[in-house]
Amino acid sequence: MGDQTAFLGVERSASGRRWRLRGIADDGSAAAIATQLGVPEILARLLSQRGIGLAEAGRFLAPRLRDQLPDPAHLKDMDRAVDRFVRAIREREKIVVFGDYDVDGATSAALLLRFLAAVGTEAGLYVPDRMREGYGPNTAALLKLKELRSLPDDNVRMAL
Repeated sequence: MGDQTAFLGVERSASGRRWRLRGIADDGSAAAIATQLGVPEILARLLSQRGIGLAEAGRFLAPRLRDQLPDPAHLKDMDRAVDRFVRAIREREKIVVFGDYDVDGATSAALLLRFLAAVGTEAGLYVPDRMREGYGPNTAALLKLKELRSLPDDNVRMAL
């Protein structure tokens, strides 16, 4: 059953389990992590035991959302959507941001509106009525937005 010595002398944790050493730390890797990143040796050893080397340790200890999220370019037809969005901005088409009531929907709509304002593009905001239209894009809301294309100003078109 392997080494029965409790790791760091912890015979019983709060959950009643004995701490066991998960792997063998590479002393050279642990020393490099401790030295290069200025972290305590015990932390460097734990990282090394979990297979985190010097190249990854800095990102592991100071994670950024950007490094954790997948590249949106991998989404189907993202290149086409980006091209269409850029064309709408360049041609000064009317743009409407479809928002939502939840935190990510409201935040993303606000960020997109701020971006559009920063690049000199006027944009509207549409937040569907939760009780009548439900959540997310829906036929009734999109038809309502499509009607805006018939505004008197012929130079303004809507990017949908």
